[in-house]
Amino acid sequence: MNATPLQDKNLEQLARKRASAKMGWYIHASVFIIVNLLLAGLSAMSDRHWAMFPAFGWGIGLAVHGFVVFIVTGGAGLHQRLVQQERERLALQRDPW
Repeated sequence: MNATPLQDKNLEQLARKRASAKMGWYIHASVFIIVNLLLAGLSAMSDRHWAMFPAFGWGIGLAVHGFVVFIVTGGAGLHQRLVQQERERLALQRDPW
């Protein structure tokens, strides 16, 4: 069965949405690492180990974000590669033969 242009358009939109969600998680994780390294440095300079508390709380949020993006949605450069992977995955789901 051939796909209609409408189905291809829907696949493209879904692939872009999932790739954007994954890219958002990568950005979130990068900011988490940078900020918590800075907080750990400040904590070490003050001889009080308080940096683990914001890292723990934010880490829970990052884990939930990752779970939703990579497990629940089963969602040039990295973004384009992710879009292509999602296109291929969705095309296989749509046409098993």
